[in-house]
Amino acid sequence: METTTNSTFLPRIGDRAPEFKAVTTQGNINFPADYAGKWVILFSHPADFTPVCTSEFMTFATLQDDFAVWNTQLVGLSVDGLYSHIAWLRTIKEKIEFKGMKNVEVKFPLIEDITMEIARKYGMIQPGESSTKAVRAVFFIDPKGVIRAIIYYPLSLGRNFAELKRVIIALQTADTYSIATPADWQPGDDVIVPPAGSCGVAKERMESKVADLTCYDWFFCTKKLPLERVNSLVVARKN
Repeated sequence: METTTNSTFLPRIGDRAPEFKAVTTQGNINFPADYAGKWVILFSHPADFTPVCTSEFMTFATLQDDFAVWNTQLVGLSVDGLYSHIAWLRTIKEKIEFKGMKNVEVKFPLIEDITMEIARKYGMIQPGESSTKAVRAVFFIDPKGVIRAIIYYPLSLGRNFAELKRVIIALQTADTYSIATPADWQPGDDVIVPPAGSCGVAKERMESKVADLTCYDWFFCTKKLPLERVNSLVVARKN
């Protein structure tokens, strides 16, 4: 693994999620083993009792059921202590109102990481931003405990939650249907067929009369993937 000159460990897409045991606001966890079979969004935030983090936790909590539909567990982390976490989450529920959200109860685990050991394992401490606060990192971890996507935000920038949900749906859709998703893809949009692996397959595609397949050139073919087929992933899981 590569490290920066400041010895910050940086996991990569395709790596196994670094393991750890931790105390959280929902009890002790063994990560990622406790979430085997689920997708996980592991995200960090700089500090409790800060306004951007407060807006994010309220949004995450409000969307928790939406992520759960996609078999996705939320797990938060900051380098503050457990009692600070508890006091902050109580304050959110009892006092804070934001964009119509109020009385918001955060039910997903928030990890205590006073030593910054976990934050450093995941490269959440970016010395250019702060040596004592975790940046807004987001790790998408699949049911086998493999990191599938990573997004980093600076301390000053709140996350785009529509994009976080889009990433989860796109990853699951790509896995199920063996496709890729183009720029700005939304569920129901056309998807990309992987490039042809041989001249013969390329020729067949260009000459194909398949109704749902459109080839603009041998390397760039799209096909229809209706919204109901994407949503069928949720239905299949329920059954």
